Amino acid sequence: MAQSAAGPGVYPVLFVDAINVKVRDGQVTNRPVYVAIGVTVNGERDILGLWAGDGGEGAKFWLAVLTEIKNRGVKDVCIAVCDGLTGLPDAITTVWDRAIVQTCVIHLIRNTFRYASRKYWDEMARDLRPVYTAASEAAAKERFVEFSGKWGTQYPAIVRLWENAWSEFVPFLDYDVEIRRVICSTNAIESVNACYRRAIRARGHFPTEQAALKCLYLATRSLDPTGKGKARWAMRWKPALNAFAITFEDRITPSAT
Repeated sequence: MAQSAAGPGVYPVLFVDAINVKVRDGQVTNRPVYVAIGVTVNGERDILGLWAGDGGEGAKFWLAVLTEIKNRGVKDVCIAVCDGLTGLPDAITTVWDRAIVQTCVIHLIRNTFRYASRKYWDEMARDLRPVYTAASEAAAKERFVEFSGKWGTQYPAIVRLWENAWSEFVPFLDYDVEIRRVICSTNAIESVNACYRRAIRARGHFPTEQAALKCLYLATRSLDPTGKGKARWAMRWKPALNAFAITFEDRITPSAT
């Protein structure tokens, strides 16, 4: 595991994402490396660590990862955004009992297209937009029923994908548009992943898991002269901060910066 500093005591949003690396262990295989990225009260991005897995991670693995982050000083997380990783939602609420687990909406949409012919992507994207931009869960459900009626016969796996993710998709709909924008924004994550992919492509594959982690750690340090991978999350952070402060009024305070 490679890590940066623990950061502040509270993160309005914590993202957990994965990137695949090729490791030569007898034969070359794909291995996931997980990255945890927190958004601070000041609207900065903190890269909290890198953890190598084998693709079969469960609750015990995630509990150890998140407990380590908490022990480094992260006392509270308001919203944790992740992408269908087995055991992770339960581990999040075990470590931070007031955290809201939110499936990554962008990843959910991307995964939808994996099941559909490319020629339908634009039309399907237009039909999905009313679902994830709905004003309430009831309105989203109505739009999803319409979507299912149109596409369900042709692509039942897409309907099942959304139904399985629904309970971790709908928390998103309870929030102010500014909070939705932060949750949906993958710009800072994608910039990190783009840096990691460049470093990985330059190497091709790695002799060991530790070699891969070292490469990604050095790529993390290159993002910021302080070595913490800090960056501004968004230009419109102040409106988002106000929305977070109202929604999580007893947890987002100036003293948490």
